[in-house]
Amino acid sequence: MSEQHLWPTQLDQAGRALAAESAHYAALGWMRGTSGNLSVVLGRNPLRLAVTASGMDKAELTPRDVVVVDEHGAAVPGQPGPARRPSAEAGLHARIARVAGAGAVVHVHALAPVIAAEHWPLGVALRDLEMLKGLGRGAHDDEVTIPVIANGQDMRVLGDAFEAGFRADTPALIVARHGLYVWGDDLYQARHRAECLDWLLRFVVATRTGHAHLAAGNGDAVVLSERGTS
Repeated sequence: MSEQHLWPTQLDQAGRALAAESAHYAALGWMRGTSGNLSVVLGRNPLRLAVTASGMDKAELTPRDVVVVDEHGAAVPGQPGPARRPSAEAGLHARIARVAGAGAVVHVHALAPVIAAEHWPLGVALRDLEMLKGLGRGAHDDEVTIPVIANGQDMRVLGDAFEAGFRADTPALIVARHGLYVWGDDLYQARHRAECLDWLLRFVVATRTGHAHLAAGNGDAVVLSERGTS
């Protein structure tokens, strides 16, 4: 049986989940306009993902507003639904799914990660914060650095930058002056991680003015904790 025969059932389930999750992020203000995209893995041999369609209001997606893409983020032939096009960023989704082994990837435009990356473009480091448990890390004595990469329009270049700094225990990436990527085993784990990380980065941004050396913006990865900095 060809893979196309499996898509209608898989896509209906994936499309419903992607539409519901997109509406959730849109309500948070993380997918303004038509920005952002979500994906879930349909299969790995070959790699296939269902990705939210490009150019559509993410608060109003239907289960049919998804596109099946390959390991490069390109739409595969024989789409069972209406003609839709994937975002160019689907290529980075596919790269993350392949390298990290993720089952779902979330790309949102929450503000706190972008502001944090502006202050610490070499990486945003955190430790001794209870919410780190939401990333699968320790609440104490466990330093987590969220990588930051430069923005660009070539997903191969962004993918190379992601892969160069990838750590299996850090399921997130900030693209400077752009947005946040978070991944997990499924959309729900990815959402929980995204929500926890937004809190952590809000903490960094909100408290930086209380530490004079953080305001210097020297680009170093800075460790910020509930007990202070180190």
